[in-house]
Amino acid sequence: MKMTFRWYGDNDPIPIEYIAQIPLMDGIVSAVYDVPPGKVWSSESILKIKNAAEKHGLTFEVVESVPVHEDIKLGKKSRDEYIEVYQENIRRLGKAGVKVICYNFMPVFDWLRSQLDYKNPDGSTSLVYRQEQILKMDPKTGDLSLPGWDASYTKEDLVALLDEYKSVDHEVLFKNLKYFLDAVIPVCEEYDVKMAIHPDDPPFDIFGLPRIITDEANLDRFLSLYDSPYNGLTLCTGSLGAGRKNDIPKLLRKYCEMGRVHFVHARNIKLIGDCDFNETAHPSKYGSLDMYEIMKILYDTHFDGYIRPDHGRMIWGETGKPGYGLYDRALGAVYLSGLYEAIQKSANLK
Repeated sequence: MKMTFRWYGDNDPIPIEYIAQIPLMDGIVSAVYDVPPGKVWSSESILKIKNAAEKHGLTFEVVESVPVHEDIKLGKKSRDEYIEVYQENIRRLGKAGVKVICYNFMPVFDWLRSQLDYKNPDGSTSLVYRQEQILKMDPKTGDLSLPGWDASYTKEDLVALLDEYKSVDHEVLFKNLKYFLDAVIPVCEEYDVKMAIHPDDPPFDIFGLPRIITDEANLDRFLSLYDSPYNGLTLCTGSLGAGRKNDIPKLLRKYCEMGRVHFVHARNIKLIGDCDFNETAHPSKYGSLDMYEIMKILYDTHFDGYIRPDHGRMIWGETGKPGYGLYDRALGAVYLSGLYEAIQKSANLK
C-alpha cells in the first residue's frame, strides 16, 4: 500500500515540501490543470510534476484526473477525436511512469455539496450535503455555484448542455462508457497504465442527470464492460458510503480480492437521515464508517495499490481550497498509516 496526497500543482497553497514532511508519505496525486478537457498534455508539463515530486523524495504515479470530455459521455460524433486525445495522454503518462489514472463518468457535475463551510461544534468547518437544499436549486438559472462543476460554463452553455443530456439515460450512458473503454483500455495495457473510475458523488441522480457508478450491481456491470485488470476502480469510501444500501467493507473486500481496486480514497462521513451527510475527521468515532475495518481489509487482501486521505475539514484557522487543506488531511494520512501498521504488527504476532 502506497500513501499519497492530492496536490494541485504550483497554484496549490500547500507547498509540495510540506507534503513531503508528512510521515510515511510515498507520493503525490496530481494532474496538468491548465489544459482544458479534450486537449493533449505536453510531456514537459507532465515531467514538471514528476520532477517536483522527486525533488522532495516523492513519486508521481497517480493522476487525478484526465477529464473525460462531455462529447464522449454524450456519445456525439465528435467523441472519436477526443478519445484519440485521451489515448495520447495515456501514452505520455505511461512513458513518464504514471501507473494509475483516476477519472469519472459523471455528466456535467462532478462531486456536489450544498455547503462548503459548515461549522462544526468544535469550530472546524467541513463540506456537507443537504438534499433539500440541492432540490431547491435550478442549474438552468445560471446562478448555481457549487464545487464539482465547471464554472467556466456560461449560463447559455450550461442550459444547452443540460438539454443535450435529455436523450441520455442510464442505459445510453453505460453504452457510451463501454465505447470509451473499448478504445482506451488496449492503450492502457500497452503502456501499463491502469484506469480507475471514481464513483459518482453522491451516488444517485442529480438534477435529472443519470449516474451509473453508484452501487454493487452497477460496479459489477462496469467491470464487465471490459474484462481487464487495467479496467478498475477508485474505491472512494465517502462517495459510495453516502449510498445507504452500500456495504463499504463488503465492496472493498470483493473488488480487492478481484484485483480491480487500484486506488482508494479514504474518507469518513456521518450519515444523517435518508440522503444527507457531513464530512468528518477520519477516525471511526466521528463518522458512520469503520476505518479500522477498511484498513484491515486492505491488509487482508494484500492491497498493493495507492491510497490517499480524502476530503478533510478546515482546522486551526487554515483557509484554502474546501476539503483540501493541509492539516486535517495530514492527520488523516498519519491516522490511516498508524492503523495499518498496528494491523500489520498484530498479524505478525499471531
